[in-house]
Amino acid sequence: MALARRVTTVFPLVAAVATAVALTGAAFFTVAHADDCADTGRFVQHTDGSFELVGGCVDGKDLPAVPKLDNVRYAVQP
Repeated sequence: MALARRVTTVFPLVAAVATAVALTGAAFFTVAHADDCADTGRFVQHTDGSFELVGGCVDGKDLPAVPKLDNVRYAVQP
């Protein structure tokens, strides 16, 4: 019975440490491969006060498309 109690006491600690190690490894991997981009991009402010990211490694084709939904409640004109 004492062995079962020790296992149930230690298991959450071991699981938490394993999760922390895995997340830390994923973070280091992400940072190590972040320098593959030559142009980091910059923010440009337009005259209307809005900001736009210009440059960078993310292309608009890499992002998922925005679904087209009809607004039945309000008439929206672009």
